[in-house]
Amino acid sequence: MEALERQNKRRQNLRRGVIVLVVAIVVIGSAALFFSKSTPATVTIPTTTTTTAKCVPSGIDLKPTTVFAAVTSPQAPGTAGKAPTIVVPTTPAPKVMQVSDLIKGTGPAVKVCDSLTMQYVLADYATHKVLQSSWSSGSFNFTIGEQQVIPGWDEGILGMKVGGRREMVIPPALAYGANPQAGSGIAKNDTLIFVVDLLKIG
Repeated sequence: MEALERQNKRRQNLRRGVIVLVVAIVVIGSAALFFSKSTPATVTIPTTTTTTAKCVPSGIDLKPTTVFAAVTSPQAPGTAGKAPTIVVPTTPAPKVMQVSDLIKGTGPAVKVCDSLTMQYVLADYATHKVLQSSWSSGSFNFTIGEQQVIPGWDEGILGMKVGGRREMVIPPALAYGANPQAGSGIAKNDTLIFVVDLLKIG
């Protein structure tokens, strides 16, 4: 009798264990199904939808095909990786923007909305003085087409390639116009000469 009672208890315990296990599986499965339905799927937004129009300044036609007059008296190319020397011509300042590549770069060409890292030297056409040089203060970063720089830069740097050096003679209309820059040495209606080096895109 005792042996039978023990067997019955074992069977009852086994049945209870099976029932508990089945109930647990059902509960866990139902919960998983509920949460899988209530949790939204991850959505990847295409990068094309994040493009902003602010990269194209109003009133400026930024096209890499724009053709500028060549610099009348271009600077010596100098050596890539070293600060260039600017010698300002004694002839009258040109009325239109002039652009010449002193050193050709390689790789993809600069386009609107590119983030650029550059070095530059700035000289004033009227005073023949070098006013600024990033070579002594550190490279300069900006995004082309967002009006972070004067229009002459936004227009004149398009098409450059990394490692390139370009000279830009920028008339007042594409520089600071009738607005002198206090403390910079840039006077009203100054024509500016920049020699710029493109270090990096992106």
